[in-house]
This record gives sequence, structure tokens and C-alpha cells, in this order.
Amino acid sequence: MEQHRFEIQGPAGRIEVHAYDPGQKKRGIALVAHPHPLFGGTMENKVVQTLAKSFLELGYLSVRFNFRGVGKSEGIHDSGEGETSDALFLLEYLQEREGSLPLVLAGFSFGGYVQAKVAAVKKPERLVLVAPAVKKFEVPAVEPSPLLIHGEEDEVIPLQDLFDWARPQGHAVTVLPGTGHFFHGKLTQIKQIVMNNLKD
Repeated sequence: MEQHRFEIQGPAGRIEVHAYDPGQKKRGIALVAHPHPLFGGTMENKVVQTLAKSFLELGYLSVRFNFRGVGKSEGIHDSGEGETSDALFLLEYLQEREGSLPLVLAGFSFGGYVQAKVAAVKKPERLVLVAPAVKKFEVPAVEPSPLLIHGEEDEVIPLQDLFDWARPQGHAVTVLPGTGHFFHGKLTQIKQIVMNNLKD
């Protein structure tokens, strides 16, 4: 396994990127998006790192990046529009470099909103949304059925809000009992859920 930190020039300037490379025949590309940057969200978020490391263990080139105005990424927060453009730009860069590998998209909270928008364009093989920011933003319907992970006691995105979004689409929801929005003490469970669902 190798780690790479690099920067690319995106639509609004520099995008800071971190990649875990499995150093073998890659199963695909996994792109992970972080929580809301105006509330402290970065690609160093523990849930984001847990997702990235899970995808690495599954054999993916596992990539995360900072949204506009975070870390070394340039630009200013754009309420999901510019962030979606940056994610799509980064994916084009990765696919040009790596070839047409299968794609997995994952996002936590605000990052889940962004990845749902990206999925409408890129049509990933799998989509993993952890506590996606439904009702906070206009999260579009998604297909194929995503892996949805949510805390029973989420104080930021109430579980009922996710049920209301998922129900009309027929999506199942994996609920972690007694868990809040930031999944304190539950990172191992998140990893196990992801590993179990994507291992085949």
C-alpha cells in the first residue's frame, strides 16, 4: 500500500487530494467526500478516513479530497454546486490516469449530498451514504440502491428524515442504535458494514 498526497488544478483552483493505492491490480476507484466545510468538515474527518481505509482493504484506489476553501484547496464554499463540479473533475482526472475502472462513491453528511449529485452523472457501481444531509439540502433520488448508514440518535440529520427520503425509493437503511451524527465509538461498525456489503 502506498499513500500519495497531491494537488490538481480544478475549476476553481487547486484541489488537495489524498490517495491510498493498494499497489496491486485495482478493483476500482473509490472517491470519498467529507462533511460540511463551514462546520469543520475536512478529508481528515474520522468517518471519512474510516471509509477510505475500508475501500483500500477491499482493493480500491481510495481517494479523498478537500472541498473548496479547506486545507490547501482553493476557492470558496459553493453550497454543493462547485463541490460537485470539483468531484467530477477529480474523477475525470483519476479515470484518465487509471482507465475505466469500476467506480464507488461515498460521502458523509454534506458529502453524501454532493456524492448523490455526482452519482447522477457518473453512475457508480456502488454508492455509500453515511448520514446524508437530507432535508438540509435537496438530495436527489439515487440508483442503484445505495448503502445507507445512519445513527439512531442523529441530532443533525434526524433518522426520520432519512426514512422519509429513502422510503419512496425503496432503499434499505442500516441503523446503528444509540448513535449520534458523528458516530463516536462506532467507526469499527461502519467499517464492518462497508466491508460486508462490498466484499463480493
